[in-house]
Amino acid sequence: MTTFAYIPSPPVSTFSIGSFPIHYYALTMIAAIAAAACIAGARWKKMGGNYDQILDITICAVPAGIVGARLYHVITTPERFFGPQGNWVNIFNLRQGGLGIWGAVLLGGLAAWAWCRHKHYPAALLCDAAAPALLVAQAIGRLGNWFNQELYGAPTTLPWGLKLNETGNSIGSQEQCYDGATCPTGTLFHPTFLYEMIWNLIGAALLIWIGHKAFRQLKAGALFTLYIMWYTAGRTWIEYLRIDFAHEILGLRVNVWVSILVFICGAVAFAMVNRRGKPVDLLSEKLRTITELEERRAVVHSA
Repeated sequence: MTTFAYIPSPPVSTFSIGSFPIHYYALTMIAAIAAAACIAGARWKKMGGNYDQILDITICAVPAGIVGARLYHVITTPERFFGPQGNWVNIFNLRQGGLGIWGAVLLGGLAAWAWCRHKHYPAALLCDAAAPALLVAQAIGRLGNWFNQELYGAPTTLPWGLKLNETGNSIGSQEQCYDGATCPTGTLFHPTFLYEMIWNLIGAALLIWIGHKAFRQLKAGALFTLYIMWYTAGRTWIEYLRIDFAHEILGLRVNVWVSILVFICGAVAFAMVNRRGKPVDLLSEKLRTITELEERRAVVHSA
């Protein structure tokens, strides 16, 4: 049966400036970081901070997040680096792909928390400012998977199925079903990158809306716990569709188990934050005071 509607894959995943290759995946990561910093910065400023503070936090969090993302990939697929066919040196070769969002959020978040503690910023406010920004960044980052032709789902006949290129050196160019067989030429696949993009953008809009509507009902940090629950709920069902190789525990992909456990932690954290957390207004006033002191010191030092 001929399929008349589908989502095409990009013909290339890189371009060159002189002899230096530029990967579209890397460009989407840069765009994602920039978008997250802009959105979080605007929200942080409304809470009493300024963009310089967000820039400092970003400089701390991004490198830590990249390290965490890579470590998560290494830990969950050790055979690629330490197995009979592996090479541990490839741990440092990010051009081969392999970044895990869980490690990025964990180590990046810890770095941001450490900087907030050092500067006495309310970390709970930063979490709320960053929550929708992270979802937008994750949505943009999924475009990199489209360029790489990776992380797609099972074969489908739906009109929005993903058509992989039959030529080229992209990850999905061979149209592998990941079960030891090659799918027939022209097979379409669930565009799981697109599903996650849409899910994340809807979540970002919902978090902003909830923040406006329930500003005085939610304690500081509650929006971030909602971000955790929203993302992991979506990631759970999206993981069920994916057919790329992944280790399994009791018949479920590792990332499915991680999503379920993190969702539960997010739900518990939501209840605890709203029971024991501090009001947003109170922490916003503290942040304004700290920001004013920093700005005065900057004026004195520049005089």
